[in-house]
Amino acid sequence: MKLSTLLRSGGMQDFARDALLKMEPETAHGATINALRMGLGPKGAPDSPRLSTRFCGLDLPNPIGMAAGFDKNAQVPQPLARAGFGFVEVGTVTPRPQSGNPTPRIFRIPEAQGVINRLGFNNEGHEAAFERLKDRKPGHVVGVNIGANKDSEDFVADYIAGVVTFSPLADYLTANISSPNTPGLRNLQADEALKRLLGAIVETRAKQPRQTPILLKIAPDLDEAQMDGIARVVLASGIDGLIVSNTTLSRDPVAGMVNADETGGLSGKPLFALATQRLAQMRQRLGPDFPIIGVGGIHSAQSAIAKLEAGANVIQLYSALVYGGMGLLEEIKHGLVEAIAARGLSSASDLTGAKVDEWAEGHGTL
Repeated sequence: MKLSTLLRSGGMQDFARDALLKMEPETAHGATINALRMGLGPKGAPDSPRLSTRFCGLDLPNPIGMAAGFDKNAQVPQPLARAGFGFVEVGTVTPRPQSGNPTPRIFRIPEAQGVINRLGFNNEGHEAAFERLKDRKPGHVVGVNIGANKDSEDFVADYIAGVVTFSPLADYLTANISSPNTPGLRNLQADEALKRLLGAIVETRAKQPRQTPILLKIAPDLDEAQMDGIARVVLASGIDGLIVSNTTLSRDPVAGMVNADETGGLSGKPLFALATQRLAQMRQRLGPDFPIIGVGGIHSAQSAIAKLEAGANVIQLYSALVYGGMGLLEEIKHGLVEAIAARGLSSASDLTGAKVDEWAEGHGTL
């Protein structure tokens, strides 16, 4: 058996996952990126037609994407698509390269299948990502998550630069204003600041040759009034979709566990309940037709189904793969197909919004 075939097999995927969990987290992440670059990643099984989904005018083979943060520098979008993701979001990318916060800056919470990071938008900048993406093969949907340099004098100008740079080649753009690791960034979620940002982004997009869909990624650490304000601004802005949500500053689900006191954003399974409630609450505010990506804490087929039922049109993974390995992706797709068939539905889109009110009220269960 060839080495590449062996490494793609299920048993070797489990072995690789276990080996990576023994490494320092950021070292493990780098090793994973290198393996994918070398063509050693898995190859996903053909998708059921029932998983085919249309989102923001884009045709996806399945509704499961790789979330931003994994491939910060646009190094492996095509290997991730070959692994079976329906779409891949690269970034967050800032105009200028920046090293991010001091290491160590990623911490596992194994007891809860959680992760805390305070990376701080470490990336190689617009130019490096553009060079990697400009010659990519068509057929895979790739979004670019854009952000601001931490020392920028004008955050809005950085997002405008992202729209100008990546509109020619991205399938969609995400304005990430919700990372907790860039001081002052989350302030852009406030009404007047958000109006200014989205107004500038939409105005800039209108001047580009391609009218690339634009999404906004928000935090889960919002109260009712803040969600009301964001919904009003978003609906009036002309952007195309929302991503709910980024990591949380809350430590309630992991209190007392190893690494729980580290600063940064909490992701993984402990984020699921909060992120899914905020998703449903934003769905209530935005209505049934506004496109939403649900992300945060998906760790099983059941949690993926619940995220769709809470109001997501499509979903994204990342942290759960640290503990579940790449095999989790196929497990989720298999579970979605089974749920669609068992309920007499025709597609994954038919699951969207089935239990919005339950999740919005905090009564949703897996």
